[in-house]
Amino acid sequence: MSDRTQTLAQQMGDACLARGVVITGAESCTGGLVAGAITSVSGSSAWFDCGFITYSNEAKHVLLGVRVETLERFGAVSEETAAEMANGALINSRATLAFSVTGVAGPSGGTAQKPVGMVCFGFANKASASASATTSVYTKHFVGDRAQIRAQSVEFVLAALLRVLSDGAESVNR
Repeated sequence: MSDRTQTLAQQMGDACLARGVVITGAESCTGGLVAGAITSVSGSSAWFDCGFITYSNEAKHVLLGVRVETLERFGAVSEETAAEMANGALINSRATLAFSVTGVAGPSGGTAQKPVGMVCFGFANKASASASATTSVYTKHFVGDRAQIRAQSVEFVLAALLRVLSDGAESVNR
């Protein structure tokens, strides 16, 4: 884990504690790396509830409630799936803020429409934890090998959560 990742995780934890926020997450292409960064911070059990590693479509559906129709129409790597993953994580935890990450880390699996490095993120807060909720979603295109794409995804999530905690949801992508 990079020093930047460790610093972001610590700052995010401090912000969660200061605001009484509890985090949960749903991860696919990062395979638990975000949760690993978060829980590397001593005392993180005070502000991190749980993480869902949902690599398969079936796991996304069964554990998070991602609709089969969403997966069939848009695919696992889509903003629609990221939104449902974030909401599902929030609904199935005691958290007040959720993130999700799903993407193509490579080196295989990319297509012209969804190239290697394309990663979709979702963020939901307790007020948006319903089937019809509007969830903030973002798509990024990272460059590098599998490890680099996954590391950039982790840093994006941590930095985005820190911005949400500091400035509000509208600041995730700046």
